[in-house]
Amino acid sequence: MDKNYIDGSSTLLVLSLISRKDMYGYEIIKELEVLSETVFQFKEGTLYPILHKAEEVGWIEAYSKTAESGKIRKYYHITKKGIQQLGQEQEQWDQFKDSVIKVLNGPRYDV
Repeated sequence: MDKNYIDGSSTLLVLSLISRKDMYGYEIIKELEVLSETVFQFKEGTLYPILHKAEEVGWIEAYSKTAESGKIRKYYHITKKGIQQLGQEQEQWDQFKDSVIKVLNGPRYDV
């Protein structure tokens, strides 16, 4: 998949997952990969800047939690502001997707 397609929707994808449950970084990467049937294969270098930006603007909050294995992980939780942003991102995505479909399915002209 062309990276340009993914870049425009990465915040939407990440906020959507975190809105379902608190998640840690590697878990987000794996969930994106599984749900997209390997279309989305984020690297840490792609994911963490998205998380840091979202945290800076108040869309998510991070906290530490000890896993069953004893390893301390940094989890991310969506905030009320993040829920609002997710709604805006979803509206923009729906408008974009619908517009692309209209163009692709539009009338064909003889050339």
